[in-house]
Amino acid sequence: MTVCTPAAPRRAFLQRLALAAAPFAPAWARAAEAAVKIPPPAQDLPPGMGMQKAVFAGGCFWGVQGVFQHVKGVRRAVSGYSGGSAANAAYELVSGGGTGHAEAVEVSYDPAQVSYGTLLQIFFSVAHDPTQLDRQGPDVGPQYRSAIFPSGPAQAKVAQAYIAQLDAARLFGRPIATRIENASGFFPAEVYHQDFMTEHPQHPYIVVNDLPKVKQLERLFPERFRAEPVLVKRAR
Repeated sequence: MTVCTPAAPRRAFLQRLALAAAPFAPAWARAAEAAVKIPPPAQDLPPGMGMQKAVFAGGCFWGVQGVFQHVKGVRRAVSGYSGGSAANAAYELVSGGGTGHAEAVEVSYDPAQVSYGTLLQIFFSVAHDPTQLDRQGPDVGPQYRSAIFPSGPAQAKVAQAYIAQLDAARLFGRPIATRIENASGFFPAEVYHQDFMTEHPQHPYIVVNDLPKVKQLERLFPERFRAEPVLVKRAR
């Protein structure tokens, strides 16, 4: 099932909205699940010099990108594909779930302003639900899995320790399904996917699933929130 696409029929969106609004809807179908307030990682990377990159996958990349674009210290957040074995990736191929790629976001950040651990905290708390396996809300399939693609052993160690910390604290009520995968290259998504939340704030999928995440970011991380998003197309 793929609904993270501008070409999805309007009737499908209305059905999705009705399902999400129903009081008896299953947890996975209810849009904009409330963010979970979680502690920061007990382990983190020390402040560094120069720009760093981190890659996260948490369902449709529109919302994940939109969240990180509002985080202070993030200089660029690009929607794309990671985790597959194919030599290249495109939406038409990835959306079928057969390439092994996940919709992901590559975050370029200044470690002097925001740490990798803080990005992880926002990823697990606000950007998505890390307990859902091979799906995220209405989007189903391995291309919507929750995954972290560390850029090196240091990031991998912090991410692994944080998952263990959160699981031990039982803050989510269910085990964390997030996978830590080897970085196998990042392929930027098509231009029409970039900055989608900002360019289409009235899109039904964005209204129901993604704009609430930005509000939750502002509420739970006011000191990290930036009102003006850092956009991919504006930087060109």
